[in-house]
Amino acid sequence: MEKEIKVLLAEDDKNLGTLLQEYLIAKKYNAELYDDGEKALDAFRKSDYDLCIFDVMMPKMDGFTLAKEIRKADEQIPIIFLTAKSLKEDLIEGFQSGADDYLTKPFSMDELMLRIKAILRRTGDKKSISSQMQFQIGEFEFDAQKQLLKHEGDEKKLTTKESELLRLLCVNQNNLLDRNDALNEVWSDDNYFNARSMDVYITKLRKLLKADEHIQIINIHGKGFKLLVD
Repeated sequence: MEKEIKVLLAEDDKNLGTLLQEYLIAKKYNAELYDDGEKALDAFRKSDYDLCIFDVMMPKMDGFTLAKEIRKADEQIPIIFLTAKSLKEDLIEGFQSGADDYLTKPFSMDELMLRIKAILRRTGDKKSISSQMQFQIGEFEFDAQKQLLKHEGDEKKLTTKESELLRLLCVNQNNLLDRNDALNEVWSDDNYFNARSMDVYITKLRKLLKADEHIQIINIHGKGFKLLVD
């Protein structure tokens, strides 16, 4: 039996909100509706959701602010914005707030469902590789289970922490690896001293991978790291 998808829906237009909720329920989603951003944020903090759909213009807390608050707690949960605005600046602000997708009103329910399915498919693909242990990184082959990094016949045995950190970077290749998530995963604590230790390990990994000029590990200030492979 497939897991029921739980949707957090925030829309202050009562008619549209009810229509959206009824449509999602008819499509076998568990949809909870709130009519302002503060109520939606409170609900998010008390329960687990798989997807968020937020109107932008809402009383008490707008959709952009709500998304930013939710992103502090969960970097991965998909967020779709519904808005009457279509200006380029609003689009940019929406994606900077953490949106995965953006629908301008009026829209069809069929279009919304297509967007939902596409996003859930993408996020499902990310989750499915979270246990992956073998990776191709440019010219390198990396076996996280054996802690081996291979390049043109040369084999390098990595330390446990080097291997664990590189695996997380590979799972998130070309996407952000959140700094605190990495610290908690590899060091089990995100304190200052472990953070400094992780910076040292990132430097080590850069040296190990420098033989391939198409690979970079970049620092996203205040957020984390990205393993970029051209």
